[in-house]
Amino acid sequence: MKQERGDARLSVAELRQSILRGEWGSPPELLPITGASTIYQTTKFPSSTIRYHNRYLLLRSEAYFGACSYTADQLDAEVAGQLSGSSLANVIRDDRLPIHIAAMDAYLGVVRPHAENCSEVVDIPAGTPIQRAKLRDALIADMADIRPKRNVALIGVVNPLVEAIRERGGNCLPCDLQLETTEWGDAVEKDMEKVLERADSVICTAMTLGNGTFDRIVQRAAERRIPLTVYAQTGSAAVAPFVGRGVAALLAEPFPFTQFSAGATTLYCYKGGGDG
Repeated sequence: MKQERGDARLSVAELRQSILRGEWGSPPELLPITGASTIYQTTKFPSSTIRYHNRYLLLRSEAYFGACSYTADQLDAEVAGQLSGSSLANVIRDDRLPIHIAAMDAYLGVVRPHAENCSEVVDIPAGTPIQRAKLRDALIADMADIRPKRNVALIGVVNPLVEAIRERGGNCLPCDLQLETTEWGDAVEKDMEKVLERADSVICTAMTLGNGTFDRIVQRAAERRIPLTVYAQTGSAAVAPFVGRGVAALLAEPFPFTQFSAGATTLYCYKGGGDG
């Protein structure tokens, strides 16, 4: 499916149905899942009091790992045992949100490779976790074109990204369902509607795909005509079709993510222009 800048907004449900109709290339019935995994990982930087808890579902198809983050109440860690050997079509039809998002991500990662569709490829060099996180988050902030004294809603709080927003003169409005405060003691809002109403621009993580809030963020940014930048580890290939159709810019970081590798990591930058 050829996506043109300026097309109407896309929704996750519409994307899912278009994949099942075979509008993106190879029918998903022909692509098997050869491996399925769940990962529970925590991160805590020495300078921080905050520990991040992350759970990932990974579905391998051909050369790509489709991925979706999830919370402990959404999936059992043993779910991976149900999925290997299935076709992507069958798993995309699964009613469980993180499962069909991971399968959509796997499908689009195979038929629409980042390297062939992005605007720019950037390598983050080897280094310590905090060095690599800061380089990555500086790139996200640059892609978001942050202006001094403008309110930037950050939905999915990553402390180095809070820092990068502030270094560029932006006023960060942090929002997260899991965290209470940032590393600097700023209160973190749990109601994204409040930060979306105040924002001049929005940065969100693709964890919003897994909790079902992504469509609302796209809708609200479009209604207010403010640019939306997405940072995607899980679901990165699933977000790419939204660039120019609700998303202004995307930094895609498919598996293995920076937190799982000390070596160089390849990132894929997409720019859609306008207000998204």
